[in-house]
Amino acid sequence: MAGEQNRVTWSRQIEFTLAGIGCAVGLGNVWRFPYLCYRSGGGAFLLPYLLMLVVLGIPLLYMELIVGQYLRRGPVQALAKVCPLLKGVGLATVTISFIMCTYYNVIITWSLYYLFSSFQSPLPWHSCNNSWNQPNCTDHASNSSSSSYSSSTASQQFFNYKVLDRTGGVEQAGTLRWELLLLLLLAWILNYFCIFKGVKSTGKVVYFTALFPYIVLLALLINNVQLPGAMTGIRFYLVPEWEKLLSVEVWVNAAAQIFNSIGIGFGSLMAMSSYNSFNNDVLKDTLAIAVTNSATSILAGFVIFSAFGYMSHLQNVPVTDIAVDGPGLVFMVYPEAFVTMPVAPLWAILFFFMLLCLGLDSQFAMVEVMVTSLLDSFSEPLLKYLRRKELLVLVVCGVAFLLGIPHVMQCGIYVFQLMDHYTAIVSIMFLAFFEIVAICWVYGVRRLSDNLKEMTGNGPSIFFKVCWWLICPVLITIILVFSVIQFKPARYEDYVYPAWAQGIGWMIALASIIWIPLAAVHTLWVLPGTFLEKLMKSLTPFALDEKKASLFHLQSHGPTGALPEKNTIQTNL
Repeated sequence: MAGEQNRVTWSRQIEFTLAGIGCAVGLGNVWRFPYLCYRSGGGAFLLPYLLMLVVLGIPLLYMELIVGQYLRRGPVQALAKVCPLLKGVGLATVTISFIMCTYYNVIITWSLYYLFSSFQSPLPWHSCNNSWNQPNCTDHASNSSSSSYSSSTASQQFFNYKVLDRTGGVEQAGTLRWELLLLLLLAWILNYFCIFKGVKSTGKVVYFTALFPYIVLLALLINNVQLPGAMTGIRFYLVPEWEKLLSVEVWVNAAAQIFNSIGIGFGSLMAMSSYNSFNNDVLKDTLAIAVTNSATSILAGFVIFSAFGYMSHLQNVPVTDIAVDGPGLVFMVYPEAFVTMPVAPLWAILFFFMLLCLGLDSQFAMVEVMVTSLLDSFSEPLLKYLRRKELLVLVVCGVAFLLGIPHVMQCGIYVFQLMDHYTAIVSIMFLAFFEIVAICWVYGVRRLSDNLKEMTGNGPSIFFKVCWWLICPVLITIILVFSVIQFKPARYEDYVYPAWAQGIGWMIALASIIWIPLAAVHTLWVLPGTFLEKLMKSLTPFALDEKKASLFHLQSHGPTGALPEKNTIQTNL
């Protein structure tokens, strides 16, 4: 690994494992998984979810960690080496991670707002006797007789009219919410101090941020299961509606949740694995991250649905009338449950501090992708002007903070929903497809297996090879096709975005995807030879590096296209 001898590594391997768990386990485990489970018929969702974990999530995570650890590069450099024609996939993953970190930190901002608001008794969303409440507000006491939970509860109005002070739509920008702006700045300051020293500081932070949420979830679960009606919610969570298994949408939702939750295609885990020691047993990390992530989702499901059962009992409404989509599950429904709990402020403080931890370790993983990729590609000029890596991290965080300001205006929730819809749903599926094509089919399963054997002494099992060759590409293709067929324009509750806003959404989606064709054209332009020769070279790993191109040219004369001998490639890489 010439040129990489001095690359910093994790102080302890457990720090990478915890950072990977923190990256994978995030806010989506708390609200997106329970919601999809609710919408897909409760227990009927768990079977396809666990199946997709085994045949899609674990193999693809294993693949990304192998590539990152072997090449010791972030996604931009790694994908350029793996398949020069599709080097834009690496650029796209960095772009989408950066776009997501600009608005993902807004959720942390809301969590900070709720955290600070919870240091009072009664909680501010306890009743309708507040200046921000509307005439149609129903507080906890009167809501038990309400025929519809979704009317407008005190907790819903606190989120909409106190926290967000939202306008009627994205076309009504409104004014800047100064409280949220300062909290957004605080959130970015926290992010900066988590990662400004690179993996040396990140590795220390994850001991707390990755472990603390489990303490809170377990405490909440112990409290919730003792409440009346809790078993009704848990029964809804576990007892399947078997006819739902006949719906293709349920299977697609399960695969998409595994995919988005673990973070395949975002480049975060590939970037972090590039700081591993070369001989690290990456399979152990893969299993620890993937299994812990899914176990967290299932645990969060028990916590959420037991609270739903309790609320259903108190309000005398079915569980199906409580669950809502989007951030409302965290910031509207659960706060309503805290009001009914003993020592309500304490539970609220613990819960929102848990959200802060869940959000932070996922957030600084996305920021680390950008920092790692910039240093991999432009370390000399960047460090020439910025002198230290800490200043580069500061610049990245500062730019992301400025881009996040529209989210803390009165129209911020509509901007947030628009970006999340077109980034997390549209872009990521295309990136995943091209990443799998680049690594599994162009770079090849044989090369990937040889890389793993060189690092650990053992190649992958036949199960992983079959998944890489066939199962994963087919599943991703199916998900991509159904995502396109079932695609619906962005909405927020009953609000329909105007055509110009949907157009901006597509521009946001293309901001990452566009790098794939642009980089392909650039590769074909800079490589020498006729068009056919350019195309063949662009599908040859390491073709953009002259030494590696010569090395692989010698090997490619054989029919197998095998890698060079271990000692040779160790020297040249």
